Amino acid sequence: MSESAKKPWEHAKSGGSEHDELAAGFVESLSYDTRLYKQDIAGSIAHARMLQKVELITAEDLTAIERGLNEIKREIESAPGGISGWKGWKIALEDVHMCIEAALIEKIGEPGKKLHTGRSRNDQVATDLHLWIDHTIENELAPLFGHLNKAFVELAERDGHIIIPSFTHLQRAQAIVLGGELLAWATAFHRAWDRFQPTGMETHNPLGSGAIAGSSLPLDRELTTQLLHFVCKTENSIDATASRDAAIDFVHALAMTAMWLSRWAEQWIIYMTTEFGFLTIGDAFTTGSSMMPQKRNPDMLELIRGRCGGVYGHLIALLTICKGLPIGYNRDLQEDKRHVFAAYDTVRDCLQMAAAIVRSAKFNEDRIKRDIDKGFLDATSLAEYLVTRGVPFRTAHQYIGKLVRHCMDQSVVKLADLSIAQMKQISGCQSIGDDVYDWLGADNVVKRYQTYGNAGLSGYREQLKSWKERLGP
Repeated sequence: MSESAKKPWEHAKSGGSEHDELAAGFVESLSYDTRLYKQDIAGSIAHARMLQKVELITAEDLTAIERGLNEIKREIESAPGGISGWKGWKIALEDVHMCIEAALIEKIGEPGKKLHTGRSRNDQVATDLHLWIDHTIENELAPLFGHLNKAFVELAERDGHIIIPSFTHLQRAQAIVLGGELLAWATAFHRAWDRFQPTGMETHNPLGSGAIAGSSLPLDRELTTQLLHFVCKTENSIDATASRDAAIDFVHALAMTAMWLSRWAEQWIIYMTTEFGFLTIGDAFTTGSSMMPQKRNPDMLELIRGRCGGVYGHLIALLTICKGLPIGYNRDLQEDKRHVFAAYDTVRDCLQMAAAIVRSAKFNEDRIKRDIDKGFLDATSLAEYLVTRGVPFRTAHQYIGKLVRHCMDQSVVKLADLSIAQMKQISGCQSIGDDVYDWLGADNVVKRYQTYGNAGLSGYREQLKSWKERLGP
């Protein structure tokens, strides 16, 4: 093999992985890193502009480089069958960076060979990944979270008045309005979105850190930082090329999002059971059974729940990749993108599906109302009633516990079915007055809540107004 045919980084060796098909396939990352092409080209153009400013390349070189890179970008985006169809992807060149550089040299000649001046694939890939994460958060994840929360808010506005039981330990707890629960999901997903807000390494520009130690050339890192819209440049070249904190932070945020998606899916799977009968979703998001013709299975929700584990796996894999590495770049870090992209793809798909399911959902008010009095959902309300009559809460708790036990023993469904005389006799509390019935029953309970953020009518209305203002038209 001629010297010119070797990989650009293999000239100090008698032969490289290009001589062995197994080795060439084992070291490549091209099968998954081509999605970085936009960031790679943007980073290369910024680097070239900086090189021209510090007079390491000429204005003519820069013009040729920019023209060539822009042509390559257009070719990739117009390739038959999508970006994977671009003829410049060559496994022997291993990755997106070297394929684009090789195509540039083929297209413009000598100026293309100057592009890598003062740069390593180590700082190049770190820069590309930071740029990709930032672009993905702002341009892809932001709309997905917006669509999901808008779907929750619209459902809350339509069905939010329905009184439902809340659950702790999966046992009936207190009466709430459905809107309170739907807006709880919106709040959780808004917090999940907040975790993606850039505050860490993804805001720092690694370009100019070189392979590990920087460069003896007069590179202007401040200029590339400005051109690429980073907040600042990285402070230490060793850390900049060794760190994958930005990737780990990103996948952690994805894992937290997947966790909340899974919890929501589980809740709605339960609500869809015959035993609960609270909820139906669109037929498109359920499947039948190959054997049982009556089945209407919530498979999409189950897949959302199931795929959460895969996202967790990608986070653990990333942490494990990094845990044993000495400071400085190691080839193990090439594997980061497998996990970053796979975790993102999973969460993206689940967010899209979740929004579609929420938009299709309908809560069955009649079915919910039929059993709303089961479980003594007004017991806490009755205890708080006694507090307003001067009874210490712990004592009130004991009184109401006696009433509940009596009702259960005597198959009395509702506390309100007891007379005031019975309440006084059974509980031993003489503070119960004629107004007690204003505190009993689910309808009264949801009207009584008054603390900020409550899950009753007042909290629901206040939160709904706030969410509608936040989301806009």
